[in-house]
Amino acid sequence: MATLKFAVTPGFEVGGTMFKPEQLAVLGTVVGSDARIEMTTFKQLYVEMQEEQAEEAKAKLQQAGLALYPAGMYTKSLITCNFCKGAAEAGMSTAKALDEAVAGLAAPSPLKIGYSGCALATGEPLLKDIGVVKMRDAYDIYIGGDAKSLKAALGFLFLERVPEERLLPVVRGLIQYFQDHGKKKEKFSKFIERVTAETLREAVAG
Repeated sequence: MATLKFAVTPGFEVGGTMFKPEQLAVLGTVVGSDARIEMTTFKQLYVEMQEEQAEEAKAKLQQAGLALYPAGMYTKSLITCNFCKGAAEAGMSTAKALDEAVAGLAAPSPLKIGYSGCALATGEPLLKDIGVVKMRDAYDIYIGGDAKSLKAALGFLFLERVPEERLLPVVRGLIQYFQDHGKKKEKFSKFIERVTAETLREAVAG
């Protein structure tokens, strides 16, 4: 029998990415005992269940306030800090807009995008393919982080002091360039090495 896999998250709020008990109760009820639920390293749960029942289950999960995304070769939902400085100061509205703009886009390989609301960078954005750090009234963007493999590495500063109105276009531009020029299953860090950071800056910083 055919199965369908999709990703589930609780969204984010001050205090971090947290599933509410009632959301987990709904999840366990609607996907059924035959479903497989996998915890990922990017704050998503992967649910694999019978395809014929998936659409009804998805509707009920969304009614419970859960956010759903495709699983596999896509950009992941935004991985954030805990907004410990408060929603306004840490830029939660910008983070939500960024999540809506980038999550679930097809990509040559899974793409992790991190966001931290201050220079403490507790969301570990420098370990993500693309990392955004709010620096008072502007944003620093890092690229090339890699938390996995024997050659794990921190991302490097790609653009500094990016104004809020340019943040989404720059990040979307990076993803679009990866979509257009990346090789199938090519890691983003390897892609950067191949095309060079300067080429990427020319493509997105105009």
